[in-house]
Amino acid sequence: MNKQDTPFQSLNTMKISIKKAVQSRISNLDFNNLDFGRIFSDHMFEMKYHDGKWQSAEILPYGPITFEPSMMALHYGQAVFEGMKAYYVDQNTINLFRPKDHHARFNNSAKRLCMPETDELLFIEALEELMKLDHEWVPKKKGQALYIRPVMIATEEYLAAKVSQEYRFFIITSPVGAYYSEGFNPVKLTTSDQYVRAVKGGTGEAKAAGNYGGSFLPALKAQQNGYTQVLWLDANEHKYIEEVGTMNIFFLIGDTLVTPELGGTVLPGITRRSVITLAKEWGINVEERRISIDELFETHHNGSLNEIFGAGTAAVIAPVGLIHHQGQNINLDMEKIGPFAKRMYDAITGIQYGKIEDTHGWTHPVNIKESVYY
Repeated sequence: MNKQDTPFQSLNTMKISIKKAVQSRISNLDFNNLDFGRIFSDHMFEMKYHDGKWQSAEILPYGPITFEPSMMALHYGQAVFEGMKAYYVDQNTINLFRPKDHHARFNNSAKRLCMPETDELLFIEALEELMKLDHEWVPKKKGQALYIRPVMIATEEYLAAKVSQEYRFFIITSPVGAYYSEGFNPVKLTTSDQYVRAVKGGTGEAKAAGNYGGSFLPALKAQQNGYTQVLWLDANEHKYIEEVGTMNIFFLIGDTLVTPELGGTVLPGITRRSVITLAKEWGINVEERRISIDELFETHHNGSLNEIFGAGTAAVIAPVGLIHHQGQNINLDMEKIGPFAKRMYDAITGIQYGKIEDTHGWTHPVNIKESVYY
């Protein structure tokens, strides 16, 4: 396949056009009371796919989009997204955290749903231009960030169960605080004996919109019973731990950090990968393997289970204080985060906010002082 046959457009063949908002809406924002994902920045990126290629890359004022009720995404579920963050470093610099890894995962999700891939260089350029335009929307307090949501939807107007021939790709951004209502306090999880999240050969390792839609009912039931989220078990034997509805899960058992293996049913988290890398560098034994809920309860009973925490873009590190399973509870400290999880949180956020040297190349600094929009 030659270059002309691929769905990619390189930077020297497609430039991003920019239309600035006439008036900023930032005066309506209270940075001291940031709800997660409710308020959106002044600009968004959009690109359209038709005639076999991506076209019309542009940044424009954030606002409503129009579509026909026959748009295929509404009927057949071709929709994928990513979740990533930008962090305020100083008046000159905004850090994007692992944008190339997020882009690679976005493309993997797209491939799983028969959707066209996007070009990495164009993706990064779009993010940089959005940061330069909307840098004032990036919160300055620790624990806050600018959440970034790339999303692709099938837009062909056709009622047929087939692969769409047209797509739209957006990047929108939102200043956010803590993801969970508990803030940085430990959360409560429960298993479900009725529902499953993913099966082998399904779309569990993709960030497909339908994965989340299918998890809302069990999550709602969990919340009605006083829990924060569901701790998912495998679909076949219903005993092996996989992940939480909104993050990957880790267990510090003795001196070993254990996390469920990926295997196609667990989302390959970018924060998960960061935790594993740092833990190994600290000399911690890390095991990516199957761990059953029964084994976890046994480690709690024999006193070797020291900490449980989740890892994900939205929460970064979320301590877990309680796990409920079939009438039994694992009770850990519900008052504060454990020392290992706290060390991990401080290390990752220190890199993200530019307070700790990034020796891994995870951050992508955007110099906003050089921006023509500054």
